[in-house]
Amino acid sequence: MIIPIQIRAARALLSIGQQELATLAGVGLGTVKRIEAAGEELVGTAQTLGRIQRALELEGIEFIDQDQSKGPGVRLRKPLENVPRVRIE
Repeated sequence: MIIPIQIRAARALLSIGQQELATLAGVGLGTVKRIEAAGEELVGTAQTLGRIQRALELEGIEFIDQDQSKGPGVRLRKPLENVPRVRIE
């Protein structure tokens, strides 16, 4: 199950606001705000969190589970095209 900080990070990667996520997931704006405000605490029903997760995955987000050495995260499913390369000398 995803946690609120992953939802916020996913929205940032997609450059979408809370209202757009609410619309994509078919949930209320207040629901998204309440879930995201919870920090690391899991709030909301499994059904609601599942709808949000599916909506973000359809938009190209991949959720990364926590393991023994690293915390949970998110990333884009597909590589970005035309990403400028920074060369440090």
